[in-house]
Amino acid sequence: MAESKVKDASKAGANGSKANGQETAKVVDTATGVETAPQPAVEELPDAHQGGNPATEPVATSPAQPEFPKETYLTWYEQMQLMRKFEEKAGQLYGQQKIKGFCHLYIGQEACVAGAVSALEKGDKYITAYRDHAHPLALGTSPNAIMAELFAKATGCSKGKGGSMHMFDKEVGFMGGHGIVGGQIPMGAGIAFAEKYNKTGKLCICYMGDGAVRQGALHEAFNMAMLWKLPVIFVVENNGYAMGTAVGRSSNVTELHIIAEGYQMPNEPVNAMNVEDVHQAVARAAERARNGEGPTFLEFKTYRYKGHSMSDPAKYRTKEEVEEYRHRDTIEAVRHTILTHSMATEEELAAIDERIKGQVQESVDFAENSPYPDAAELYHDVYVQNDYPYIHD
Repeated sequence: MAESKVKDASKAGANGSKANGQETAKVVDTATGVETAPQPAVEELPDAHQGGNPATEPVATSPAQPEFPKETYLTWYEQMQLMRKFEEKAGQLYGQQKIKGFCHLYIGQEACVAGAVSALEKGDKYITAYRDHAHPLALGTSPNAIMAELFAKATGCSKGKGGSMHMFDKEVGFMGGHGIVGGQIPMGAGIAFAEKYNKTGKLCICYMGDGAVRQGALHEAFNMAMLWKLPVIFVVENNGYAMGTAVGRSSNVTELHIIAEGYQMPNEPVNAMNVEDVHQAVARAAERARNGEGPTFLEFKTYRYKGHSMSDPAKYRTKEEVEEYRHRDTIEAVRHTILTHSMATEEELAAIDERIKGQVQESVDFAENSPYPDAAELYHDVYVQNDYPYIHD
């Protein structure tokens, strides 16, 4: 058996996922009719853990039997490794002051994106907050364009004007990273409204951090989305800390998904350290959305290995806590599944790793050699109307 830090465990019964060909029964509140899924199978972390909900943190596991074809696992592995290696390089470059401004890394949370992309369709829309590098990478945006954007170069995916926090790529359905906490939530509902109005059959998946659920805009958007049965999947990436404050210190409700029950919105917790569970939960929510049944609120229980941003030393948590989560690493879990079930050899995975290393270095070289935007770009992309008369004095 392949060596791995990830423990072997069957995921039977977790998140309503399929085990032994059986679908776990969903829970329906008889008073409200709200449909939820059972709490994921979890394991208690050591006493050193201080963030979020200590007794109900997710554990990455490798299934006893693969639930998807080997092509899916290999795609997940390659996507998540690209996210990880790209962001590790971005962190190094930030330390060298080649990337400036704010920079929020996604390291540890890769399954939140990879599992969703595999469950959704081309043409679906994605919108998120300012931890936004991984989303366009998984959707197919060139790493060159993303790295150039981090360098504030004209060849960046937002022409060097957005930087780390405000990336867009309409061509792949990525409707941007947004710097205002919770600001993207009503925008996600609005994008879903447009999809429904235009009868496209597509949906919008709207990501937010655990701190954003305190914003009033969330409640307004939830109400409208349920009233109009909008095709939107709301996702809270609960990594245990809103910036540096543990969820339990800022909210009486620590099982964040149940907030949606106030709007009779289907909701469920998801072990987002496990890419299979993410895929399955998003697929269920997408089916409801496409059938005209409206939105779903998913709580992705995940973890970031780095601080909130590059300027955050993360002294509010222990080294033991971070290391415990590294032993439940989502990429390592997929790697373990691939090797254990002979989907690829160590040499083949090493070749993927080497190819990704080359992609990341190519993106750095591209960004280094690209020009900065011309000063005239200040006056472009301000208004849709190209000849709007009041841009200049």
